[in-house]
Amino acid sequence: MPDAPSARGAAAGWRFGRALLRTLWRVRVVGAERVPRDEPVVLVSNHLGFLDGPLVFSVGPRPSHFMVKREMFTGVLGRLLQAVAQIPVDRTTGDREALGSALAVLRRGGAVGVFPEGTRGRGDVASVQQGATWLALQSGARVVPVACLGTRRTGRGTGTLPPLRSPVAVVFGEPFRLQPPAGMPGRERLRVATEQLRRQLADHVAQVSVTTGIGLPDEAPLSMRDNG
Repeated sequence: MPDAPSARGAAAGWRFGRALLRTLWRVRVVGAERVPRDEPVVLVSNHLGFLDGPLVFSVGPRPSHFMVKREMFTGVLGRLLQAVAQIPVDRTTGDREALGSALAVLRRGGAVGVFPEGTRGRGDVASVQQGATWLALQSGARVVPVACLGTRRTGRGTGTLPPLRSPVAVVFGEPFRLQPPAGMPGRERLRVATEQLRRQLADHVAQVSVTTGIGLPDEAPLSMRDNG
């Protein structure tokens, strides 16, 4: 199994991000106390725009290691992601190395962040991939649903940032464990558990959109999508 990425690097990036992002946007954080502090946890968030990853990483109550598409690990941004110990993942394959690194984090009691939709879009969690589910089942970690809203406006491309000082919200939901019925074959068990995760996250995002008054954007036109 690959080694777990540096906990020290994630902690340093977490402290810096918390200070920076709150000066650039009006960030509302709700439910951070729901995130377990002393046990492995998988944070699963919807995905609207470019800001989601840095935002959820920075405002969470503990340092975490997010799975980030490998294409981001180039140039200055790539060096920064490496310095703060995020996990590069190849989205075109079942990236065993990335999953192994994330599982190593969980087995040492750490926190892993995943955007299970796999790409930026409307953020309504209409479909998800299976990586977060696999990690939760393999590690026994609890899952915390996260609703990230306001990071992209309707009509804006998924690679854009929201206007400075505009309101954005990150709301952490109640932790839960994935509990597919016993006796299922492995693939069916993974499929059923993935749907459990999708429903929990989708319901959380929908509820938070109502309570915060921050709606989901309409889908970006194809020509504006960053597909990441």
